[in-house]
Amino acid sequence: MVTIFNSTLSLKEPLKKLILEIIETDGKPPLCIVSDTFMGFASEVARSCGTFNVSFTTAGAYGTAAYVSLWLNLPHLLAINGVFKMPGFDDSCCFFSVDQLHPFMKLANGDDPWSKVLKSLLLPSFDSIGFLCNSVEDIEPMGVKAIKNLTKLPVWCIGPLLPQCMLKKSEKDSIFESRIGKEHGLSPEECISWLNEHPERSVLYISFGSQNTISTSQMMALAVGLEESERPFIWVIRPPIGYDIKGEFRSEWLPKGFQERVSKSQKGLLVKSWAPQLQILSHSSTGAFLTHSGWNSVLESLSQGVPIISWPLAAEQAFNSKMLMEEMGVCVELTKWYSSDVDKEDVKKVVEIVLGETGKGKEMKEKANEIGMCIRDAVKEEGDFKGSSVKALDDFISTLLCRRNMSSKERNLEESSVFLK
Repeated sequence: MVTIFNSTLSLKEPLKKLILEIIETDGKPPLCIVSDTFMGFASEVARSCGTFNVSFTTAGAYGTAAYVSLWLNLPHLLAINGVFKMPGFDDSCCFFSVDQLHPFMKLANGDDPWSKVLKSLLLPSFDSIGFLCNSVEDIEPMGVKAIKNLTKLPVWCIGPLLPQCMLKKSEKDSIFESRIGKEHGLSPEECISWLNEHPERSVLYISFGSQNTISTSQMMALAVGLEESERPFIWVIRPPIGYDIKGEFRSEWLPKGFQERVSKSQKGLLVKSWAPQLQILSHSSTGAFLTHSGWNSVLESLSQGVPIISWPLAAEQAFNSKMLMEEMGVCVELTKWYSSDVDKEDVKKVVEIVLGETGKGKEMKEKANEIGMCIRDAVKEEGDFKGSSVKALDDFISTLLCRRNMSSKERNLEESSVFLK
């Protein structure tokens, strides 16, 4: 990954060449460049070509702020008893733990390869004119405030970028099969047929995303815990760490006879490779989601009012998990990282909590439903009503148009004012 990150810097000159070609063809520069937060060099290219760069983060505001702040400031090096403050976040109510950090983050000291490459990629994004965020401001205000504190730039929350989750059920059925061209390990019809056989909010859905997987021992413990919980589940299952994630699945990675037993009892449905995730999450029988806490999965789950069991595996996922637990109250954490041990008893315990109809499980469902309504309202535009994300997008476009119409002298004065602030 360090090699891949470093190689992206070679895109700077080709990007500049492309923009200059656009200017030559159109007679004017594009209104703006929208670049991933990891492609901060686009800010320099934009300025040199007479336009603006806007940084876009596909993650949430909280996760982005924590991830960027960690790599740029290395605050964990000043931890006291394993606890530290994260620059950008409110010191009085938000503390981070070294235990929440990915192993690469724990080892970061400024001279390691990860620190060097990520600083070179992320810091230039602060030279953009603002941040676009795939989130809803009302669901993570602390994260939005933290990005503003860190960057001194405006933040426009324009998410969720999940149009499917806003559609009616009949409309969903017609589009899910072709979603982003993935080939499902089991057809959407088969998944829905299986879900139809189970009571409302009784099924646990399990998926660790398209890029992550767990170890053989973790997979075995998870399988035993699931079977002993006697709760129905759909598990999107891929080969464990050390094997080709797109390879054929082997029965020896699971307890002997596991697949046959859960299939016969209708307690478990194993889906190899890929599943129609939003369709599963939107089904009334789905009661909880065991996930790596990647941001797209989080948004898909919460948009449907489904509470979360988190198992962060990479990137900013542990920060997402922290926010889901501490700020939103819609999550319990099973464990962290591919290097952690997992006990079958812990699996049973968290499944019972989240799928429970009373106590914490009930509270989590209620909060997830409230957040789901907030997410769906954010992208509504009906009559005189505009959701927060629609308003943010309008404001973003207005800002761009206003800046384009400013003279270069006025723009320089404005940029100097922002810098001084």
